Amino acid sequence: MSAPDFERIFRQAGVTGWLHATDIDAGSEVGHGADEPLPTASMFKVPLLVALCRQADAGLLDLSCRVTVTDADRAPGSTGLSAMRDDVTISLRDLAYSMISVSDNTSADQLLSRVGYAAIDAVLESFGLAVTRVVQSAGEMLASMSADTGHEWPVVEPDDIARLGALDPARANRSTPREMTTLFGLIWRDEAASAESCAWMRTLFNAQVWPHRLASGFPYDDVSVSGKTGTLPTLRCESGVVEYPDGGRYAVSVFTRSFSTALNQPRADAVIGTAARMAVDHLRR
Repeated sequence: MSAPDFERIFRQAGVTGWLHATDIDAGSEVGHGADEPLPTASMFKVPLLVALCRQADAGLLDLSCRVTVTDADRAPGSTGLSAMRDDVTISLRDLAYSMISVSDNTSADQLLSRVGYAAIDAVLESFGLAVTRVVQSAGEMLASMSADTGHEWPVVEPDDIARLGALDPARANRSTPREMTTLFGLIWRDEAASAESCAWMRTLFNAQVWPHRLASGFPYDDVSVSGKTGTLPTLRCESGVVEYPDGGRYAVSVFTRSFSTALNQPRADAVIGTAARMAVDHLRR
């Protein structure tokens, strides 16, 4: 059976798109530009979470350890600790919850400062993921955008967007659709860390609050969608897992770059769910 016409559906939505989907247990797959290196935006928080869990499994970090985050520690962002103003004392475990469920940049950077880039690299290399890398914090990524354009958010001018290092996979946090689904498959098969840690990670991804991308393609009470989004100017992406009541489990990763530079991209958001549904339907047939 031929693969769906992903190019057509992406083009109709006004985006360039890349996709990979795989049956987590059977290994069948479908893709469209699946090995293209791409910037991950907030999806860098997925390998960070995995590395955090592996350090906790090894006894190097205690997830119940409490830290105090001050206003000086905050990275820019509109959710979680980034949107707060008073000091917050919180456990590493709850920082991880905020990092994934509402994509809190401050929580991510607090965890990154404790896990370290080298530990993330080592984990990714152990999985054979040659492209996926975390090279900057959320705060550094956002600061680079101001440095590249000479002004603060928003960034909507085409010339400004062309200068953004955060959108250049050679300079930014990066992965490919195939490597993102590989990472989610490892988590769902209890191979990314201990079984207990993998189960906890799955609850965090299932707690993500954003329903407008992957989940929009599966509007059914008995189908579970777990994932992590990423957003930058013209970039919309999400990777995660779709689970059916018959036991079918499918890791899906969709990246899009919009032709329009507008801040709001509802068609780009929606086509992520549409393309994911087409891919999963193809695998289920």
